[in-house]
Parts: sequence; structure tokens; C-alpha cells
Amino acid sequence: MPDTSEPHASETTGRHALGPHVVGQRVVVRHLLPDGRATDVLGTCTSWGADSLTIDRDGPPGQAGPVVIALADVVTGKPVPPRASVRSRVSPQEVEEHVAALWDSVTTEPLGHWLLRASPPHGGRLRRRGNSALAMHEPGIGWVDAAFGVRRFYEALEQTPLVQVQRGSDVEQTLAPLGFTPMGDGDAHAQLASVARALRSVRAAAPDVPATLDEQPGSATVSLASGAATGRGVLSGDWLLVESVVVDAAERRRGLATAVLAELLDWGASLGATTALLHVETDNQGAIALYERHGFVTHHTNRYLVGS
Repeated sequence: MPDTSEPHASETTGRHALGPHVVGQRVVVRHLLPDGRATDVLGTCTSWGADSLTIDRDGPPGQAGPVVIALADVVTGKPVPPRASVRSRVSPQEVEEHVAALWDSVTTEPLGHWLLRASPPHGGRLRRRGNSALAMHEPGIGWVDAAFGVRRFYEALEQTPLVQVQRGSDVEQTLAPLGFTPMGDGDAHAQLASVARALRSVRAAAPDVPATLDEQPGSATVSLASGAATGRGVLSGDWLLVESVVVDAAERRRGLATAVLAELLDWGASLGATTALLHVETDNQGAIALYERHGFVTHHTNRYLVGS
């Protein structure tokens, strides 16, 4: 197994910021070739040994794959931001439409270019994502008519009118004078990652903990350490939706969340998932750091507006 312990002072030098701590991270490394020339390698560090490190190179087929570099040949190097999923180019609307897969029963109704959604309680409560109008661009039917349509739909269900928008967007600003204002909490980043690359990263860092996997058609729930850590994965085409990753307070800082993520990514990959999607609230700095460490990149940030 790779050595993933924290580096000692002697393990990093002034010429680079590398060491055993970069296992699982994306790095760029300049190293010497046998003829004395220097070349750069960009990819994910998968192991760090006494004399060498291994990098899984970025690149197209034929150029990607592992390369072993002798530590004595390293000229310089540093961690770099994770490689964004190719799905990062899709619109926020397309990303959020996958969320409907989280619930067995979702009622949807178009409202111009928007989508009205209603779903039953999940985990004992109504979820905002399943009980709000998805409004990531102009409605196409007039703003006043759209605001009225949202109110009418949710009031008929005896629910509070909610609209899910991209934070800071023109939609949010235009709805403000129509009586839709931020709820004040629940802003959440939608983060994407390549399933394959995130899986390599979490495998290098996750502790070896027995896991129970409860599979249902299109979904799976993971439980670790007698239920001390749990999480759920749901498939939407070749997208893996990760949600409800929870670790008991007394069991935190043991790597259990990473282990849950590893199990869910492995399950999704086995069924053909290529892109992972999760939502994490903007004030949950610990979870954000965890996901970004393993290759998740914020695609957009959601905000919920409530109709007065």
C-alpha cells in the first residue's frame, strides 16, 4: 500500500512541495530524462515510495497512464487544481435536472422554460430540491406570469412557493421585486467530478473499513462501522448522484466519509457512471475541503428563493 502519512520536514525541500502527502492529488512534476533534458508530467500521484513516485498521467488514450519517476530526478513540482469533469461545460439547468432521480415519485410540470417539481418527504422531510421550481434562465412566458404560476402550483399543494436559482444570477435579481427573496440558508454548491479519477483518489486515502452495501434498482446505500457512517448513491444515466453522506460526531476524523465516498464511487463505476454529482452547503467547509481534495469542482451555486 502507498505511504500516505504526513511528510516530515526532510521529505519536502525548498525546490518542490511534494511528499507522501500528495498521494491522491493532481500534481505537475518536472523531472530529468536519462539524456539530461527535463520534461513535465501532469496527473494524479498514486504512490510515493522511498526512491520513486508514480503518476497517473492526464492525456488522451496512448499518452495517459502511469509513469514512475525517481525522486533523485525530480527538479520541481507542486499540487495543482483537480481536472474538471468534461460535464463541467453543461448548463446548470442540465445538471440540476438529474436531481429528479433521487426520489421514487416526482411530479413535474413545465412552466415556460422552468420546471415545477413536487416530491414526497424524503428522510422525514420535504426536500427543497424536489419541491421548488427549477429556474436557471429566463422563463420564456413573462416574469409576472412565471411568478404567478409558481405561487399557484405550490399553494394548490399547500406548500411554500420556492424557486431554485443560480446564486447571483439575473433570475434572482429579476424575481426580487416580484416578491421572491433568499431563504437565508441552504445555499449549496453543485460539484462535479470524473468518477474514475475521484475513485483513484479516494482509494489511495480511505481506511480499510468493512462496508455494507444495500442495493436497489438504480440506487445503493452504504453503511460503515455499524452505521456510524452512511451515504447514498443514485444513478441518472451515466451520472452518479452522491447524497446524505453522514458520519456520527464521535467517529469523525477517521476517514470514514472518504471510505463511504469510495464505496459509492466504486458502485457507480461498476454500473457505467462516468460523472459524479453532489450538493454541499456553502457553510460546510469540512465537506467542501474533503470533496475538493478528491477532485470535485464547483460547477455552480444554488440558492432558494421563497415567495412572500
